Amino acid sequence: MSSDLDNWAKKYEDLTNSDATIAAMAKYYSCSFMFDMEKAKVIIEMHDGKVKHINTNPGPLDPYDFALRASANTWKEFSQPMPKPMYHGIWSASFRKDLKIEGNHLILMQNLRNFTVQFELLRKSGVPV
Repeated sequence: MSSDLDNWAKKYEDLTNSDATIAAMAKYYSCSFMFDMEKAKVIIEMHDGKVKHINTNPGPLDPYDFALRASANTWKEFSQPMPKPMYHGIWSASFRKDLKIEGNHLILMQNLRNFTVQFELLRKSGVPV
């Protein structure tokens, strides 16, 4: 799993760092967040709109600002080119599916536009679950 996860992380980093929308509006997009995909967990650190680091083997005390936690099936649905209803975004999935949003919601909301663009890159990168 670790080589698949590392390959995914590199692809996701490249997609994020080359995204024109993020480059145009994310100068102050700096935060860290966890994707908890049931079997795989990653912490993505953003600094000024660029991926600073993706931790593909986070420990229990590794810090992050907020986390998105869901089943592997939910993550697979998020990564479809045309997601099913209620899997097209974090809010719909948190209201009707099993997605949980935890941590500092203020930081998520301050960075929501950029985070949403980056989250939608999962449709290009897929997910490692």
